[in-house]
Amino acid sequence: MSRGIYIIANDKVTDHAIALLNSIRTYDADTPIVMIPYDDNYHNIAATLNQYYGVQLYEDLEFIDRLSKRLHETFGGQFFARPNQFRKQACWFGPFDEFLYIDTDIVVFEKIIDNLNYLANTDFICCDYQHSGGIKNVFSQKVLTDKVFTESEVKDIFNGGFWASKKNLISEQDLYETFAECAAHTDYFDFSEKTSDQPIINYMLLKRISRRFNVVRRPGKAPGNWAGSPQFQQQGNILIDPAVNQPLQYLHWAGIRIQPGCPYWGIWEYYRNLNPDIPPASIPAPTKPSQWETTLRTIKKQVHKIFK
Repeated sequence: MSRGIYIIANDKVTDHAIALLNSIRTYDADTPIVMIPYDDNYHNIAATLNQYYGVQLYEDLEFIDRLSKRLHETFGGQFFARPNQFRKQACWFGPFDEFLYIDTDIVVFEKIIDNLNYLANTDFICCDYQHSGGIKNVFSQKVLTDKVFTESEVKDIFNGGFWASKKNLISEQDLYETFAECAAHTDYFDFSEKTSDQPIINYMLLKRISRRFNVVRRPGKAPGNWAGSPQFQQQGNILIDPAVNQPLQYLHWAGIRIQPGCPYWGIWEYYRNLNPDIPPASIPAPTKPSQWETTLRTIKKQVHKIFK
């Protein structure tokens, strides 16, 4: 049985991908990793990750193009903020019998592939506290009032940046049927904050995979992992969650721009610059808005209030 990690990337997220790979290889030199191209601008990052970390390119690029085309045919071009995020669904059809998918705005603090050991007793794992905030950014209340899902089922919603499963549990036809179901019921979903694949993929998993496990529900609980959480304490080059007195398994900057001054910038910068053979990242600090920009924003807010 083969195990491995999938990531999705293009040249635009080169620094993020390097930080992630440095962190993975710090704790695990051997697990194979496959990169799914986010778009056609991936050749430079693919070469860099292959040279320094042994990352291979996903072989069946024809499938990825077919998936993207079908998604566009079903929903149109303006429905999702980032429709290419759906390319990560190529994980179901790649070389690994068991796989872990990781977004590039993540760094890990352990041999992260070992989480696949949970798949001995389940078919899908995630590891986050997305459910603790209710169904926001995934579903609307209509999924409950129309009895699409039960209150118990929606407690299994997850963040689409970190999850694991088994090859071929979802078929290509499952994907297309899910697209069609969701396109017919767009009012089931919460896209108010421009989430992309997450609502649709949650719908598919809740409908089609019954054996699910969130690692944060293990005995003794598990640490948080969102970079927007202020309570984590740095210990060397990892973080500790004092709420459970455990080191974090990974840190995810979901919805947060990674730049100087962002939460846990020092941790990200450390892992990004860990490989001496790769030039350090040069990410400028955010600039303060000019007086004109500040005035313009104020005017826009006032106009919005008038016409709201």
